[in-house]
Formats: sequence, C-alpha cells, structure tokens
Amino acid sequence: MTTIKNWALALLKSFHALKDENLLWEQNNQEQRTRLKHTQILAAKTLQAQLKKKSVILEHELTLLRTSNDAKVAMLKTKCKQDIKDYKEYLNSLEILKNSIQNSFDHLPEAVAFTIHHHAKLLLNQMWETDNFEHKIHHELQLIKFMTTIHEDTHRHLEEGISSESIPEKTLRLIQNKPTF
Repeated sequence: MTTIKNWALALLKSFHALKDENLLWEQNNQEQRTRLKHTQILAAKTLQAQLKKKSVILEHELTLLRTSNDAKVAMLKTKCKQDIKDYKEYLNSLEILKNSIQNSFDHLPEAVAFTIHHHAKLLLNQMWETDNFEHKIHHELQLIKFMTTIHEDTHRHLEEGISSESIPEKTLRLIQNKPTF
C-alpha cells in the first residue's frame, strides 16, 4: 500500500510541478501576451478605421460617378430630344419640297413626286444614321445638293413658264446618278 501511496504522492508532486511550471511560464510570458493582445486590438482598430475611411472615400467617388452619369444621361436625353425635333423639321421641309414639286409639275404622276421625296428621305436617313463624321458630312452635302436641285427645278419651272410637259430634269438626273460613299 505504501507503494501505491508513494506512487500517488509522486503523481501528485508531478501534477503540482507541472502546474507550478505552467504558472511560472504564464507569469514570465504575461507581459508578452498582454503586448500581443494589445497589438492585436490596435491592429483591428486601425484596420477598422482604414476600412471606414476607404468606405467613405468609395462612397464619395460613387456619388461623384452617379452625379456625373446623371448629368450625362440628362445631356443625352436633351440631345436626343433636339435630334428628334431636328429630324422632324427635316421631314417637314422634305414634305414641303414634295408639295412644291407636285404644285410646280402638276402634270407629273404622283409617283414621280413620291420617288423624289423618297430619295430625299433616303439621303436624310443615310446622313442621320451614320456614325462616321466624314460620311455624315458627305451625306449632308448630298442632301443639300439634292434639295437645292429640287428647288432650282421647281423655281425655274415657275419663273420661266416652261411648258406644262416639262419635268424636273436635274433632280431626276441626280437620282439616276446617285453617287455612293
């Protein structure tokens, strides 16, 4: 029984020795552990502050982008509305030219006036739909030349009192010789 008692005492001593060693290690390293915890807390707070600062900066940049995009959208809407208005005015002036042809050359079949009008609309649409600036200018010049020729033909017909059988020759010649770009 004494051996069991000795063995239990030895075990108890080993247990207390381990506890004493652990306590000693805790005491020796407490300052370092405290510093590490403190450093960890400071790092977490610094990271949190940096994240908050970046969040504010990003929110500000996002607000600026929204404002800029809103302004661009408003400008684009205004430009589109103006483009639609301009396009309608072009169509109205083409309609006036068609009526002028019909009035000046009343002996011509309506199909001729509609063909001339249709050709003018094609030139207008080509000018309107192209994104290439050079092509746009080219089509615009074609449209101006075509409309001017129509005006000259109708004006010449009215001023000179040419026979009732005359036709808008220059205009029809332009349609036949339509250059492509």
